[in-house]
Amino acid sequence: MSSTHGNTIDFDSAKLKLSQGTTRSAPAKPAAGRPTPVAAVLQRLSHLLQTSLELERVLEMFFQELAHNLAVDGMEYRNDGRRFQTKFGQSATHRCSYRITHGGEYLGDLQFSRQKRFSEAQLEALETFIGSLLYPLRNAILYHEAVSSALNDSLTNTGNRLAFNQALDREVQLSIRHRTPLSLLVVDIDHFKQINDRFGHAYGDEALKAMASCTHHCLRSVDSLFRLGGEEFVVLLNNTDLTAAQIVAERIRRAIEEMQFEVDGQPISMTVSLGAVMRHPEETSRDLIDRCDKLMYQAKQAGRNQVML
Repeated sequence: MSSTHGNTIDFDSAKLKLSQGTTRSAPAKPAAGRPTPVAAVLQRLSHLLQTSLELERVLEMFFQELAHNLAVDGMEYRNDGRRFQTKFGQSATHRCSYRITHGGEYLGDLQFSRQKRFSEAQLEALETFIGSLLYPLRNAILYHEAVSSALNDSLTNTGNRLAFNQALDREVQLSIRHRTPLSLLVVDIDHFKQINDRFGHAYGDEALKAMASCTHHCLRSVDSLFRLGGEEFVVLLNNTDLTAAQIVAERIRRAIEEMQFEVDGQPISMTVSLGAVMRHPEETSRDLIDRCDKLMYQAKQAGRNQVML
């Protein structure tokens, strides 16, 4: 038999629960001033959770304390509004979940699981511990948003050039370490200037967003799309050889060619030219992107709407 417990914890009520939980847990006559177990955990959590602003790290430290003190086997955090999800430990039979809010603002959903059913006392302790998570969680979310914003192209909702440079350097190192293939696509919209000149930059922006969305739907969840600037985009394909990269490039080319894009009800045709490369041994990040960029320009010179390897 499995059991499920659900609840919503508001920021202000959680602060009240935190203070009440500490008071209720204290014995009438503390032995030599030593804190009770719950108070000790709260004190440790209060210190630990303020040592990092990384959302993943904050949640990991919180789970480790729960695993040690409440025998929690698994924890999952979801924040669909911010497209963030992470799991720790192993999912088990008995679960309890909490929707975390603050002043009407959604901070995420937490689900905990363990092999044995949660007792009422354990649920009460768990909710008290959640109270110590809320301030660090809110701060970590704000930090996560700030970092994401700095690495995001707001128009197309893709990574920007800074994000691409960081991701490419990281993937090159992983490719070297694990001896796995790494491929790259450079994608450029054909005759994009004509769209801007004929319909205006507002419609040009809509064309960029449509192209980015169409490309996203052609990729795996592990692939990454970045906008380098103007109408030029880059796709990073980890653990992908040149044959597979060509298949992805052709899928993107066909999808954009067949895309139904309209301006004031008037259909506008759109095509792209692509360069596709796989990293050579000893090739640097800069050499890789330069080689792929040159192939994209060769595709344009050869007539556009094609992939050049």
